[in-house]
Amino acid sequence: MADPKGFLRTTRETPKRRPVDLRLRDWNEVYEDFEPKTLMGQAGRCMDCGIPFCHQGCPLGNLIPEWNTLVWRDDWAAAIERLHATNNFPEFTGTLCPAPCETSCVLGINDDPVTIKQVEIEIIDRAWAEGWVKPRPAAVKTGRRVAVVGSGPAGLAAAQQLTRVGHDVVVFERADRIGGLLRYGIPEFKMAKHRLDRRLEQMRAEGTEFRAGVEVGVDITAEDLRAGFDAVVLAGGATAWRDLPAPGRELTGIHQAMEYLPPANRVQEGDLDHSPIDAAGKHVVIIGGGDTGADCLGTAHRQGAASVTQLEIMPTPPPRRGEAHPWPTYPMIYRVSSAHEEGGERLYSVNTSEFLGTEDGAVRALRLVDVEMQDGRFVPVPDSDRELPCDLVFLAMGFVGPEKSKLLEALGVEYDVRGNVARDSSFMTNVSGVFSAGDIGRGQSLIVWAIAEGRATAAGVDRMLTGREVLPAPIRPTDRPLT
Repeated sequence: MADPKGFLRTTRETPKRRPVDLRLRDWNEVYEDFEPKTLMGQAGRCMDCGIPFCHQGCPLGNLIPEWNTLVWRDDWAAAIERLHATNNFPEFTGTLCPAPCETSCVLGINDDPVTIKQVEIEIIDRAWAEGWVKPRPAAVKTGRRVAVVGSGPAGLAAAQQLTRVGHDVVVFERADRIGGLLRYGIPEFKMAKHRLDRRLEQMRAEGTEFRAGVEVGVDITAEDLRAGFDAVVLAGGATAWRDLPAPGRELTGIHQAMEYLPPANRVQEGDLDHSPIDAAGKHVVIIGGGDTGADCLGTAHRQGAASVTQLEIMPTPPPRRGEAHPWPTYPMIYRVSSAHEEGGERLYSVNTSEFLGTEDGAVRALRLVDVEMQDGRFVPVPDSDRELPCDLVFLAMGFVGPEKSKLLEALGVEYDVRGNVARDSSFMTNVSGVFSAGDIGRGQSLIVWAIAEGRATAAGVDRMLTGREVLPAPIRPTDRPLT
């Protein structure tokens, strides 16, 4: 363990966020630097709990107590080795994961949990700064070729694992740059894209080939894909968004979140001077209270929105863990992200019954009604109708599963009862040699699950191609998260 009395002597501390009025002037990440000595003290809070339930909270099986101890001992080089043993991309999870490991921390039963996520990001940042993250090309090539369709976290994790054990891996991405939602769905202020770019350079140096701007099933047929590769990994994500078919949905000014966020990211990439969907000076309403809604919120703030209101049909969450979410499960509590801290209003237990428009067909307001739960259904509260003026509406209500694309149709893959691409215990679909990794088979989930599934899928692919057992498989498709 780390400091035997660390959890008694040291209180939980996290890095401060930059002042709101300062960070709204740029798109840089919101957190200030964290002093290494302070971070080492936080790692020293990790206690000798006997059974580290943080492992149970993390589908990657991260060796959290081990690298906490190494950081406390100031052995950062060994810490990154232990961290990379289970996680290909700790810079992604360290910035984007909601940290179910922390809500599973034993110390969190009656105290503030260990700042696991912050220790993780500090380890990988130190490793990059010190030059410890180097390419790891395969010593021996197998002569087998694997196609990975989709370059999000699941696809990248599968590709890196397979490349490192000697397969020739080609990653296909229909967008013009590699990264999937990491590239165009996550705002720059939440994860700076240099974190993604330097990892891609490492993968290229290891031998992974990337082909952007290629839509498999259109630009390359499924038949050509199968003929040119010994195995195929489907990692296209769950990109079919949930819509709101209320009257007036056809009005201009109503956009899906994933129609809004990518062009804002393209401005940061230098592709555009201004986003075609710009919130500057406008009254914005975001329907959906999750992470994607918060991303829209922070983006609208930086574009200079006149006001932003975020709507959620669910009741206001409690401020702390309740009986419905006992430790070590991930609790549904009221959280304030950096975007919420920057302004805007949050309304709970409301439903949009209609979009109201101007004479020229633009949205001008929403008709809202309060709702309450009765017998598992949301029932309107009498006499609660009202209008909420707005100029822009963003729908951030989650995703219903993978797009039923030409590729999936041509391959003939089967779907499970939830509409996701079905797979067996090795992550193989009903089509021999075709595998399913990440949200395309799991449904909308967390980045840590995407990476875990990518690693597990790679193990299944390698086992089919070579018969060996050299890659770790941290999870099975039947595993379900506590979130």
